[in-house]
Amino acid sequence: MLEAGVHFGHGTATALDEACWMASHLLELEPDFGPEAFDRILDDESRRALDALLDRRIQSRQPLAYLIGEGWFAGLAFEVDEHTLVPRSPLAELVVDGLMPWLDFAQPLRMLDVGTGCGCIAIALASHWTALEIDAVDVSETALVRARANARRHGVAERVTFHCSDVFSALDRRRYDLIVSNPPYVPHASMTELPEEYLHEPDAALRAGDDGLDIVRRLLARAYDHLRPGGHLLIEVGEAQPQTEQLLDGIESLWMEFQQGGEGVVLLDRDACRQYRERLQESMR
Repeated sequence: MLEAGVHFGHGTATALDEACWMASHLLELEPDFGPEAFDRILDDESRRALDALLDRRIQSRQPLAYLIGEGWFAGLAFEVDEHTLVPRSPLAELVVDGLMPWLDFAQPLRMLDVGTGCGCIAIALASHWTALEIDAVDVSETALVRARANARRHGVAERVTFHCSDVFSALDRRRYDLIVSNPPYVPHASMTELPEEYLHEPDAALRAGDDGLDIVRRLLARAYDHLRPGGHLLIEVGEAQPQTEQLLDGIESLWMEFQQGGEGVVLLDRDACRQYRERLQESMR
């Protein structure tokens, strides 16, 4: 795969990672199978299936998740297709471990996931933390069809409600203890430099204006109106971290650190969101 110029970054980091994912899918192994599985002797049918999948991966340059119709996030499997991003985010660590001391996910909190895609963040939160009630929004009705199917698959459809909404547009005056979002954050210029694998994903889920902050600005501008007292806004901005730091200059914010790797995730409390809104309003006068 390395010689073929294949790019890894949709749930795997190396050729070995991706080969193991292929094997676990085709041989119906647990994704974190142990070393003993490497001693397994494959029959001819399994060999042919692995060879065919590998060839499709190299020739199509599609992410493996699209070829098998499934991606993983926070220890859970999600159905995915070309209408949703492949799940991958350092937010998975916070979904599993929680957000103490800022919020106690064991309490009956209300949360909002903006740009839910296949629903992985909202559904994983509901699966790991049974007291949570979650709204999840996306501008794509097609993506929401997949998200609702994933919620049923994991038995959380009664606690995760999906809405077709352009950021906050369909939410009226609903307020939340946590607003979380992995929005589009790739600048126009960077889109032309992405490996081919990323170009199979929905453009609107990646592209975010000249500086990558088109959606981030909208989240910051309205978050205060949709947060309860004591609430927080958690946004993944990836490569747009420098631009976001400049945007938030002078406003208290916390850039999260992750034990399992990853960066570009910022946490703001409701007061910080108020400060941003007031500064924005002042700049428009």
